[in-house]
Amino acid sequence: MLTTGNQLKAARALAGLSQTQLATAAGVNVTTISAMEGKGAATLGSGLDTIRAVMTALESAGIEFLNHGQPGVRLRANT
Repeated sequence: MLTTGNQLKAARALAGLSQTQLATAAGVNVTTISAMEGKGAATLGSGLDTIRAVMTALESAGIEFLNHGQPGVRLRANT
């Protein structure tokens, strides 16, 4: 689950997407992505629908979300 701004920023970087590209893929405004990333280590306050849309876009780009005691991300292994 996507929980922090830092996790979002790391996921976006791993996927090689700009904020604009991610916003377009998720169907949200680029200022939404910027605000979410701006939360840093704090928990995201965005609505669940927005978080789900961003997660889905990142998962489509090959990102896996990890939450083994703390938020994390990695690129999905190609199979």
